[in-house]
Amino acid sequence: MKYIFTSILAIMMSFGAIAQSDTAVSARAFLIGENEKHFESLVSEHGEQLLNVCKNNMNKAYKLWVSLLKDLERFANDKEFDLKGTKIWINLFWNADGSIRNIVYYPKPNSKNMDFALLSDFLSDFAFSYQFALTNETPFSHYGSASFPTFYIFPQDK
Repeated sequence: MKYIFTSILAIMMSFGAIAQSDTAVSARAFLIGENEKHFESLVSEHGEQLLNVCKNNMNKAYKLWVSLLKDLERFANDKEFDLKGTKIWINLFWNADGSIRNIVYYPKPNSKNMDFALLSDFLSDFAFSYQFALTNETPFSHYGSASFPTFYIFPQDK
């Protein structure tokens, strides 16, 4: 009887691990470390960086990045999702058409404490509905950080 219980428990845990892994792959947003294989494939498939797509124009890349963060904050306000105090390291992976393929993130130590499963769901919704203002011949990515609320100043164009 003891062995049957142990076997059933082991099988249930295996299915739980598989379900978690499948969820992480199918979700558009997830925490770094939730699915390393998928994250590694995203990195290799999205080799071109936002700055390169902007022809190394730092002002243009910065404006696009800040605009995305402001749009994310607006989306949060519309959905009544409180981002205030959230500080994250964030990796965005875009398809060539400017749609967001995935958002992978990790909270900074000084971020507010929150339910990060809810943040992942929120970011997945944003990724599904958002169209970036830039396209490219190939998929591209950006690694950065985000803090909310956003207080960014655009540099002067030259």
